[in-house]
Amino acid sequence: MRWDEQRVENDLRLPGVGAGTVIRTFDAPEAMGINFHEVHAQSALNHVPGSRYGFSWTINQYRGCTHACTFCFARRTHTYLDMGAGRDFEREIVVKVNVPELLRAELRRPGWKRELVALGTNTDPYQWVESRYRMMPEILAALEEAETPVSILTKSPLVLRDIEIYERMAKKLPVSVNLSVPTLDEEAWRATEPHTPSPAARLDAVAELRGRGIDSGVLVAPLMPGINDDPAQVQPIVERAKAAGATFLGGVALHLKGEVKDVFFAWLQAKRPDLLPKYEALYGNRAYMRPEQRKHATRALKTWGRSRATRSPNSGSRSGPSAPAAPRSGGAGAGDPEHPAQGSPNSPRRVPPAQRSLF
Repeated sequence: MRWDEQRVENDLRLPGVGAGTVIRTFDAPEAMGINFHEVHAQSALNHVPGSRYGFSWTINQYRGCTHACTFCFARRTHTYLDMGAGRDFEREIVVKVNVPELLRAELRRPGWKRELVALGTNTDPYQWVESRYRMMPEILAALEEAETPVSILTKSPLVLRDIEIYERMAKKLPVSVNLSVPTLDEEAWRATEPHTPSPAARLDAVAELRGRGIDSGVLVAPLMPGINDDPAQVQPIVERAKAAGATFLGGVALHLKGEVKDVFFAWLQAKRPDLLPKYEALYGNRAYMRPEQRKHATRALKTWGRSRATRSPNSGSRSGPSAPAAPRSGGAGAGDPEHPAQGSPNSPRRVPPAQRSLF
């Protein structure tokens, strides 16, 4: 069993999840009032058409995210399951329990070309429930066995649990393990990312990964006008990233599509009504800020990128191949991946649209 301290319910199924689903709850403070819908997926690898995104394949073993970030663009994908983009996204989590087994089978197919696989492009692969289901070690083992490069984006230092796996993989495969850090400002962090691990701990994780010779960068996303985009708020992240030896540092401005805009504006109304007029002007009839506005939001990062990164002392001696850039999409970064700031990896490539396949 990948879990413990759990209770099974069979009468809480939501309409879009499917018959036969097991609902599991956990007796832990981080999981109070949260239902985990265990489903059997039809496939593990999601194909991203074209190559302009920087990766062609993704894995999303979880749908929904207990981080409960107010700005998360992946919220709208929960509506594909007949769930809400608000509370349901945070408290009705879909767990594809058979992803590791499916992945091994898919990677063994003769046609597999060992292309880069990205995790963290929708919801966080290291959100709290991963500490119970422990699917990432099995997923990484399957990728390693198939000699497949991997890129990770997460908000959680739980990623360090698997550091020995990443270290071993990095000696023979392109591997990149990246942390999303929108702010170090405690007030902004607790208001917009209420159930995420400490941002300082995420930057400590970058330092630990770099110390092991693993490529690791920092994504400052999303940058939200009047909330976390002031250069005085961003500069401490830049300094900490440099000190950690981050492989790259990039940032993207907030974008608000569909139901995500409704959730975010409801949050503004409740917590920051002073900013409502500003956001109505910026996003009232748009999902994205205008180019000059995006440039202003990302101004503190415009001169910092992969080429300016400080390498860790032992990184130069690593014999393995260079690692792929971080995925720049919504789950863990949740910024504006379609309009990256200067210096962000693979600019100006665009990330894929949200995966619409249910499972």
